[in-house]
Amino acid sequence: MISRNESFELLRKYNKDHFHLQYALTVEAVMKWYAAELGYGDDAEYWGIVGLLHDIDFELYPEEHCIKAPELLREGGVSDDIIHGVCSHGYGITVGCGVTIDVEPIHEMEKVLFAADELTGLIGAAALMRPSKSTKDMELKSLKKKYKSKGFAAGCSREVIGRGADQLGWELDKLLELTMRVMADTEDIIAQEMSEL
Repeated sequence: MISRNESFELLRKYNKDHFHLQYALTVEAVMKWYAAELGYGDDAEYWGIVGLLHDIDFELYPEEHCIKAPELLREGGVSDDIIHGVCSHGYGITVGCGVTIDVEPIHEMEKVLFAADELTGLIGAAALMRPSKSTKDMELKSLKKKYKSKGFAAGCSREVIGRGADQLGWELDKLLELTMRVMADTEDIIAQEMSEL
């Protein structure tokens, strides 16, 4: 399996934007936490790598998101199971070139990525609106208010987040609260890694 360091170098080959790198690290942290929480602790690194690489093609090829990824990942020596995981987060979503991604999330890891991907973006946007600019003092009530506001972070699909919760068999509140909590718990670690880039 590709190592975490190799994965990060591969990500940085195609992603230079500070926001995209920070977002990748956030999704990695969320995935590792969920792996441990759901009883897949031995696979936490693997879950994290899928999270880290999930948007590898988005910065350079936004119109071919999840379509260009397999090529970039194979060139980087990434195995087919990780490629499937990466591409499954776009399941049922039509990208810019009019293609609908048909790689279905099957493994629980893939379902978590599908559910958490859009949500981490929404929670991150909500944090930036707070005086603290942080998730650490965020409460579920205020997150739900932002979630229900159609005009807020309109690019983060509530329909996809809802589908993700359904695929996992979870109440939406559980997904919101757990994801918010892990983002708060890992915020400083990610800030530290970003400062070292």
